[in-house]
Amino acid sequence: MLVSSEASLEGKLFVEFIALIYLSYIKRQMSENNLFKQYTIQGLLDKVDLVECYTEPGKSLTVGKVLQKQRQLFKDMDVLPPDTVASL
Repeated sequence: MLVSSEASLEGKLFVEFIALIYLSYIKRQMSENNLFKQYTIQGLLDKVDLVECYTEPGKSLTVGKVLQKQRQLFKDMDVLPPDTVASL
């Protein structure tokens, strides 16, 4: 890894470790819900990545439309859809 310091290396390793935890969760959920029949991991992430979220200074989080198919994927993955989380 190209890093300028020991602290940078430790930071990169920490971020990669967290990413592996998320990837492991996604793979487990996809396996338990038989989603590998329809999607690859990248394909599933591409489907749910289409939901847009943004904030404006002084305003609350704004979430774009979540389609029914995306809502079902979030449910299958046991994750709250972004529009649900924004209202909490």
